[in-house]
Amino acid sequence: MTDVFTPEKRSAVMAKVKGRGTKPELQVRKALTVLGVRYRLNRKDLPGSPDVVMAGRRLAIFVHGCFWHGHDCARGSRVPKANRDYLLAKVARNKARDAAAEAALMALGWRVETIWECDLKDAEALRVRLEAMLQRPYPSPDLSPAGRGEEMVPLPRERLGEGAAR
Repeated sequence: MTDVFTPEKRSAVMAKVKGRGTKPELQVRKALTVLGVRYRLNRKDLPGSPDVVMAGRRLAIFVHGCFWHGHDCARGSRVPKANRDYLLAKVARNKARDAAAEAALMALGWRVETIWECDLKDAEALRVRLEAMLQRPYPSPDLSPAGRGEEMVPLPRERLGEGAAR
């Protein structure tokens, strides 16, 4: 089957496909905000540039689309009819990249969670999962900067906002 668009039009269409700020990501971010959690988005200094990062909790969250990241649900395990070979190879590359990013983050002492697009259908289940995720203990102390041989220096009370002139 040939493409219905010219190569220039196809390029323009594909350029509009978003890599961040997607509806699933916005759902997760909204649920975290309702829970009162502070977070950062797409930190480029971390492997895989996680979608949501909570540095104080050493928690990185990836929000994955089921089809593009090869989830084992009905949508993710669907085999495309058009452009089959290319799309199967692309999903395999995405899965390999995701596994490498997760392993690299874990090696740096981060907890890694993946929220799949199909998990977002039930808002209450998402809230419960996020709460459980937030209540899990932080990574072990031996993975803290002090445990890796780096010196942790306490901040003066003035820098913490305590004892400062008001």
